[in-house]
Amino acid sequence: MSILFIVFLPLLASILAGFANKSLGFVLPKVLTTGALFIACALSWPIFIGFLGGNAEAHVVPVLKWVSSGSMTFDWALRVDALTAVMLVVITSVSALVHLYSWGYMSEEPDQPRFFAYLSLFTFAMLMLVTADNLVQMFFGWEGVGLASYLLIGFWFRKPSAGAAAIKAFVVNRVGDLGFMLGIFATYLVFGTVSIPAILDAAPSMAGSTIGFLGHRFDTMTVICLLLFVGAMGKSAQLGLHTWLPDAMEGPTPVSALIHAATMVTAGVFMVCRLSPMFEQSETAMHVITFVGAATCFFAATVGCTQWDIKRVIAYSTCSQLGYMFFAAGSGAYGAAMFHLFTHAFFKALLFLGAGSVIHAMHHEQDMRFYGALRKKIPITFWTMTAGTLAITGVGIAGVAGFAGFHSKDAILEAAFASGASVGTFAFWMGIFAALMTSFYSWRLVFLTFFGKARWNQSEHIQHAIHDAHDHGHDDHAHDAHAHDDHAHDDHAHDHHAHAAPDLGSRGPDYADHGDGTGGYHPHESPLVMLLPLLILSLGAVFAGFVFEHSFVSDGEGAFWKGSLVFPEHLIHSMHGVPVWVKWAPFTVMAIGFLTAWYGYIRNLDFPKAVTEQLGPVYRFVYRKWMFDELYDIIFVKPAFWLGKVFWKVLDIGVIDRFGPDGAAWVVARGSTYAQKVQSGYLYSYALVMLLGLVGAISWVIAG
Repeated sequence: MSILFIVFLPLLASILAGFANKSLGFVLPKVLTTGALFIACALSWPIFIGFLGGNAEAHVVPVLKWVSSGSMTFDWALRVDALTAVMLVVITSVSALVHLYSWGYMSEEPDQPRFFAYLSLFTFAMLMLVTADNLVQMFFGWEGVGLASYLLIGFWFRKPSAGAAAIKAFVVNRVGDLGFMLGIFATYLVFGTVSIPAILDAAPSMAGSTIGFLGHRFDTMTVICLLLFVGAMGKSAQLGLHTWLPDAMEGPTPVSALIHAATMVTAGVFMVCRLSPMFEQSETAMHVITFVGAATCFFAATVGCTQWDIKRVIAYSTCSQLGYMFFAAGSGAYGAAMFHLFTHAFFKALLFLGAGSVIHAMHHEQDMRFYGALRKKIPITFWTMTAGTLAITGVGIAGVAGFAGFHSKDAILEAAFASGASVGTFAFWMGIFAALMTSFYSWRLVFLTFFGKARWNQSEHIQHAIHDAHDHGHDDHAHDAHAHDDHAHDDHAHDHHAHAAPDLGSRGPDYADHGDGTGGYHPHESPLVMLLPLLILSLGAVFAGFVFEHSFVSDGEGAFWKGSLVFPEHLIHSMHGVPVWVKWAPFTVMAIGFLTAWYGYIRNLDFPKAVTEQLGPVYRFVYRKWMFDELYDIIFVKPAFWLGKVFWKVLDIGVIDRFGPDGAAWVVARGSTYAQKVQSGYLYSYALVMLLGLVGAISWVIAG
């Protein structure tokens, strides 16, 4: 019954903190929400360990009777199996640490109770999604996650860019959700139920059948699975529906860690793995998933190589890593996909929270061109982010051991190669090239941020901090001299420095160039409440792959999963038999990426500029994210606004208002003008009207 506490404690804490708001002060709402998550986390790990040890069995905990309408009947119930257990520890662990981290990061925020209430609501929605026993309940959690992400991305709603980013995420996800809804409708139409176990049991019997769709007959399972995958593409930001993800950086940094590590973006991967017996019935759908995942993996990695905003680099990294998970699932290696989801949660949350610590130290500056030489100023942040970088780049030795990403990402690449399909080979090579670029942009981030010379004096944010410090007379704590408005409006400043460094001629009389690039600014390490989550997540980034690889993928019989997802034993055995060069290829490209980043950002600082000038239009194309935003603006946004304006000006104002309320008002107004002329005040005028009325009445009677 502990699952009830795990799921509903975050909801209860969210309700109390949200509705009480500031009436409980700032501390009590944080204690309630953070305490609820740590309790949920403490209850989740024993469930996970029970499945690891083979002592637990899948079971369903009923909550209440939900819907009974004709042939559609289902209850609200919480399903607990190995797949659920993995998601429980991922969600509650990362969310609990994000809650704790937010105590320090959001300490100057006047709306802290609202922020923590949103975090807990977000967590509850994700827990509802992963414990769903039927598709309607899964959709409830699916939409709850979308709502909560909208609230969190747009938390600073007074900032126009934050509001726009929240709307963009909401709208793009509605496109994916339309596909997901159609997939649920089609599933109920075909199977006559929304119960996930019943659907998965009956799925093999539908292989080879056809269904009418868009006026033609198609393979039933292909149609259903592709519609469901459209939903996954939106929620997990796959190529085509990915454009909301980088803009989600407008939210506070803890939100980025929660959305991009443990919750919203992993929902699509989880859904595909949960419904894996359905997807296994359609080879076409599996190939589509593999291709889209591989394309996303490559695309996002190229863009990550060109970005300057520290959070955007990590955001595109997330998009790329999700591509790995999807082409693993498309290749049939669902266990490997979930393994990478598991390890990714630790090192990606670590990288985002580490980036938040850097931003906190640098007075909310996010442009890496204005960092440098920070490793001695914020050493704990440096070492923890280095651990995360070693994990995401997959540092390790084949057949021995490595960091978390080494075990999970290499398993995916080996599975794609071993699948034998041409699309699997395509995914393997896309994954190899993406691994090269992942190593490059990850070490580029480390070198630009922590090594080289300080470039702090070129940042307008730092200049403001120094100016404020002079005004308040405490130079040694310049980075703490800022108000909430600075935090709310300057937290996300990537667009501010997107194309060129700021004009340094307007530094003001208080600016002092010390000749060392610091401008007299003194970064300080983050408080313990922010560093503790970094240290804990570092343990996951270092050890999670080595400790859990056997249970997730290496066990050739899939004993850990116990049927919660499809575990093709033949593919696992084929993975272990791939050629030696396949096993060493990821390490080789990782080393090349590292050396390239080292040469360009430590050894020869003119090299990156020479390369970008040589590439010219190609670099600009990639830097502008392959022009997806501009393309969508032309194809969808501008026509939508034009159509809206036509409906507004022509239909609404010109027709409805003209012949509706405005027209009626005009008739009344004009009629009253003529009526005024009748009301002259003379007796003979009224007698004439009465006489005319009497004549009309008599005439009507006679004519009748």
